Amino acid sequence: MTILTEGNLQITFPDDANVMKFDDDKSHGLSHCMKAVDFIVELEDRVYFIEIKDFEHPRAPSKNRKVPIKKFQSGDLDNELVSELVYKFRDSFLYEWACKKVDKPIDYWILIASQALTKAHLGPRIDAVKPRLPLSQYSEKQWKRQIVAKCGVFNICTWNKYFPNYPVKKIGQ
Repeated sequence: MTILTEGNLQITFPDDANVMKFDDDKSHGLSHCMKAVDFIVELEDRVYFIEIKDFEHPRAPSKNRKVPIKKFQSGDLDNELVSELVYKFRDSFLYEWACKKVDKPIDYWILIASQALTKAHLGPRIDAVKPRLPLSQYSEKQWKRQIVAKCGVFNICTWNKYFPNYPVKKIGQ
């Protein structure tokens, strides 16, 4: 079993998953010019790019705690946040592609760790992210490979329901 920690969140993965914290300089060394997803998880048949946003984290600057949740709920934060999420995926994909590690379908999972966000708040967020990623829009006649297979936005409850084998929990609050 492998446990990944981001802030005060832990995700547990089974032994058959190859997991890596990716958004630090030790992993890729290009934070000066590229954005990175938090974790890359390689499974037997696919790869997960996982990005975590925790606006309620105790060490988050106070201006970033409650205000973004309200903006997120209303959709006011969508353009700014969606741009950041898309760039994190693209730069991580480009890095992995340049390292010749892209040989399986990639799923991009975004965890918004907030008790204030309901399932109803998450639907519009995924609708905002998906059109800006090359999901089903690629041309099978031109492209020989898919860039991103699936994408989803979750809160802790929906994550644990969708990924029961990879549970997430808050720690140390």
